[in-house]
Amino acid sequence: MRFFPLIVMIWMGTTTYAQTSLDWSDLTGGISFQALSLEDPFPGFTKAKFSESLTKLEGKEIVLTGYFLVLDGNQSVYMLSKNPMASCFFCGNGGPETVVGLRFTEKPPFKMDELLSVSGILHLNRNNPNQYYYRIENANAISFK
Repeated sequence: MRFFPLIVMIWMGTTTYAQTSLDWSDLTGGISFQALSLEDPFPGFTKAKFSESLTKLEGKEIVLTGYFLVLDGNQSVYMLSKNPMASCFFCGNGGPETVVGLRFTEKPPFKMDELLSVSGILHLNRNNPNQYYYRIENANAISFK
């Protein structure tokens, strides 16, 4: 009986706060694209279809490491990229599946191209052409490289 409280604490610690570490290969390999027809509301937008493993992670806490990018002069649009700014997807090295939109609760203090790990809630975008295919809400940097 002396070990029962210890066993319960270990069990609770592993079941109540589990986060999944993702690698960029999980994101790039977990998405396929389907062009919409001209009758659809956003012609030219490619609709995303996500793998079953990514769909199961939607709304759950994940961790991802990448390069921090700021996309506007007001320092309010942030993303995490598989590659640094000089070789990110819009420079021809990869596609939109190699970036993740970040929504922090407070303005982050990071600099362009800092390598960092971010935790937060994963959201998948299937239908909005004005947003990233992947987004991390309640983003929190958990390590700096």
